[in-house]
Amino acid sequence: MSTPGKSRLRKMVYWGTHYLMIAAFVAFALFPLYWLLKVSVTPNDILYTEGVRMWPSRTTWDNYTFVMTQSNFPHYFMNSVIVSGFTALFTCVIAATTGYAFSRFRFGGKIIIVALMLITQMFPLVMLIAPIFRILAPLGLTDSLTGLIIVYTAFNVPFATFLMQSFFDGIPKDLEEAAMIDGNTRFEAFRRIILPLTLPGIAATLGFVFTAAWSELLFALMLVSSESASTFPVGLLSFVSKFGVDFGQMMAAGVLALIPACAFFLLIQRYLVQGLTAGAVKG
Repeated sequence: MSTPGKSRLRKMVYWGTHYLMIAAFVAFALFPLYWLLKVSVTPNDILYTEGVRMWPSRTTWDNYTFVMTQSNFPHYFMNSVIVSGFTALFTCVIAATTGYAFSRFRFGGKIIIVALMLITQMFPLVMLIAPIFRILAPLGLTDSLTGLIIVYTAFNVPFATFLMQSFFDGIPKDLEEAAMIDGNTRFEAFRRIILPLTLPGIAATLGFVFTAAWSELLFALMLVSSESASTFPVGLLSFVSKFGVDFGQMMAAGVLALIPACAFFLLIQRYLVQGLTAGAVKG
């Protein structure tokens, strides 16, 4: 029989190993961000001469100063904020209404619509660049933020719709039926009862779509040709020249590009954890 002392020791070893593995995973995940920050504050004259060091012997803010005052990065940055913000907003509105319809109504062609939405997720994006360009060009939507917003919204709506549907499926229909018995229309029941209950799901969907649009490069690179409509992933390529790469400035721009995404997740963190788990279990 195991003594209380051995049982307590075994439990301590178990939880110690558990937390050690979590700490190792977190360190592994955050190390690239740490290295991004480290390179961004390293002077160019010692970037290649000091070898691999955990922290440079000297630091500088010159890279950040150049990025903010002597490059077009602030313009690229604002373009990304506009594109990602409107994409997240439009996608969530469409996904919420469509997901609600899929969850609550039976109608002809529903299976076909769902199948078509799933099919759109099966094709490699590279295959769709040329057709999308041919569609947008006659409409004057290439080389514009509006065109990027339309394309990003179209490609994010299917997944966001299925994500929102899972949240609506987890809400009992009796709640809105009771609201309609009390004199509310279906829209009023949706706005007053269902919508507040799905705020965690909306936050999770907003976070997913915003991050996807914020970091997207392929469409932004192929559909935009001018600097006036370029987003920050394309703007990072401006630090790559024919003769080399200015890693310090590029890393500084990367650190600055993390700020909106981090701020956005801080704003929705109240609902995000609930939203990521609430749609996974139906009781």
